Amino acid sequence: MLILSSGITDAAYLCSMIEIDNIFISDEVVEEQFVCDLNKCKGGCCVDGDAGAPLTDAELKEVNEAYPLVKHLLTKEGVHVVEQEGKYLYDREFGWVTPTISNGMCAYGLVDEKGIVKCAFEQVYNEGKIKWKKPVSCHLYPIKISKSENTNQQYVNYEPRNPMCNPGCEFGKQLKVPVYVFLKEAIIRKYGEEFYEVLTQIAETYYSSDSNK
Repeated sequence: MLILSSGITDAAYLCSMIEIDNIFISDEVVEEQFVCDLNKCKGGCCVDGDAGAPLTDAELKEVNEAYPLVKHLLTKEGVHVVEQEGKYLYDREFGWVTPTISNGMCAYGLVDEKGIVKCAFEQVYNEGKIKWKKPVSCHLYPIKISKSENTNQQYVNYEPRNPMCNPGCEFGKQLKVPVYVFLKEAIIRKYGEEFYEVLTQIAETYYSSDSNK
């Protein structure tokens, strides 16, 4: 076991996985490269998925409080879905999720003049009207987090969708930006500054720059 930080109980590099305090991170998170290319993917992650965006219990309150401020930005269909089905729904597989329009675009999505689907919550956040940016599951994408049913272990995996995320994968390689660096803000938001510092130490110690494809 490799101890890299006095505040983090355990941090270790395993064969194809990184473990930090019972959180298992796929090595692809530090090996692969990615930068969203919205001009090409058009915000497809707000449209394509198995359900709406997963929400934590704490985020339900954020959605309730932010909805009056984003309602005017939503499509007519989005407003209709929210007011008919609720601001969030419970899915047996994913837990609390945002509602979707006909199993497609997130009800909280908006379409800009370039045809790019964006998050209404993030827009009002950028305008300084709310302090919550958007669901952390969206902020982390294309990283996805799953939990063990029998333990408190969490699994952090890099799961870009093909072909939707191909432009982001190509753009990341052009810019030579590792996934964990591109998603620094989201990872810190989820796990904290110290976690990110330990992850960075492991990445820089065990993964050389030429290992990125």
